[in-house]
Amino acid sequence: MPAPSTLRTLQVVNVRWFNATAWYGMELARLLNKAGHPTLTLGLEGTASFARAQAMGLDPIGLPLNTCNPLRTAQLARSIQKIVRDFRPDIVNCHRGEAFWLWGLLKGQAPGYALVRTRGDQRLPRNSLVNRRLHQHTAEAVISTNSVMARHFINELHVPAAQVHTILGGVDTGVFRFSEERRQAVRTAYGYKADDQVVGLLGRFDRVKGQKELIHAVASLRRQGNQRLRLLLIGFTTATTQDEVESWIKDAGIADITRITGKVSDVVGHLCALDVGVIASLWSETIARAALEIMACARPLVSTSVGVMPDLLPAEALCPPADEQALARLLQHALDSQTFRERLVHASSLTMRELDSAHFLQKTLAVYDAALALRRNRNA
Repeated sequence: MPAPSTLRTLQVVNVRWFNATAWYGMELARLLNKAGHPTLTLGLEGTASFARAQAMGLDPIGLPLNTCNPLRTAQLARSIQKIVRDFRPDIVNCHRGEAFWLWGLLKGQAPGYALVRTRGDQRLPRNSLVNRRLHQHTAEAVISTNSVMARHFINELHVPAAQVHTILGGVDTGVFRFSEERRQAVRTAYGYKADDQVVGLLGRFDRVKGQKELIHAVASLRRQGNQRLRLLLIGFTTATTQDEVESWIKDAGIADITRITGKVSDVVGHLCALDVGVIASLWSETIARAALEIMACARPLVSTSVGVMPDLLPAEALCPPADEQALARLLQHALDSQTFRERLVHASSLTMRELDSAHFLQKTLAVYDAALALRRNRNA
């Protein structure tokens, strides 16, 4: 029986925070629904990610997907069985590991579904018997959001290469695109002059994002005499408070050239206002949403060499994480060399040709079709 032209999918996005993993699953659900593939989003009621799913119009279903309580697990299993009977999904895509085993246990019951595990976590899965069994034989497909994770599944967990797929995500390039008008509006609002060199980081305030290291790198360049340099932190309090970030800025002596935006309505305009974008993360970035958005806005981007970033940027645009001096040197090169900036923008434009929303959806649908074919073969 051929794969259905219209797929019914469940996106299991049991993530508490609205982080990159949550965004990946919810954006995928939005794209699937928009393309005519009926999709339900399951999540954790009362969490930031669940609220965001509601705001996106996904009408999420709340389930205790992360429970460790045996009684609640039994109740969860019954809830899952009812959803499967009523909705009859072709695909269940788990974006977190919690409850993944339960979806695997229940998949053999009628009406059945193909099981997909999308791994956007920075932590490599343990090479255990349970993990090998789940990913080799229970799941029909594994989607990795970066090449390091994909190689780990193949080389360490011995998942057949044909079942491992790398999909980096994608952004709506109709929304995220360069606008000179919006660039000038934001720069005017912050009082930037035409020759000011604005360096910016888009990301929640969290130690993982490397705001502190970027602040120190910018301070180093300021001490070296760059008087046109400006720092724009497009972010707000999460795990790290704005007060703490402001103390780093004050201690570094760059309060006069630094702006913190808080939550902004015009993210695109703020990205366009940058002369150089920065990903300064200390680890993670297995799904680099901010990087894709900066690249789509045709801004030169430099980064630390964490997570998926080596898949997105040329080696000359990368430096080691937590190395403030290396980051300062890379920034100085980007600020000094128009040729380098143009080269970075050109490389990003080539990369973004296959990292828009349409490619994100098409690549995922191809994996789903392959997963359904494998499931049919296993059941033959």
